[in-house]
Amino acid sequence: MEDGEISLDSEDGKELGFTSDLFDGYLWKIGDRIFISLIVSRNKRQGNLSRLFARIQEAGYKVAVPTPVGKMVKILKKKGFVPHIEHAAAAGPAMGGAVEVWMLPKTKKSLKGEKG
Repeated sequence: MEDGEISLDSEDGKELGFTSDLFDGYLWKIGDRIFISLIVSRNKRQGNLSRLFARIQEAGYKVAVPTPVGKMVKILKKKGFVPHIEHAAAAGPAMGGAVEVWMLPKTKKSLKGEKG
């Protein structure tokens, strides 16, 4: 998978389960991470986000969530994600400046089987 935007319903998007019937939002691949930005599940409380996280990990990538807001913060905390600050060079030019990015700590490798 090449670095850059992963569009809804694209070949890469479908491989990850990122389809327009399930989500609205943005995915970006940068190196070994896939950034999830401003995502909304079209079917709340059905496990779509958990499945997306798991499929990203199963494909060999790390899940990264820049500047989450509202309910996403609660979801990330529940799943064990922790925030840290990155600068544009690490987070990619699309992020610009310094940005808070939430990721799983190295000790928590997988979300497989978790609901949410």
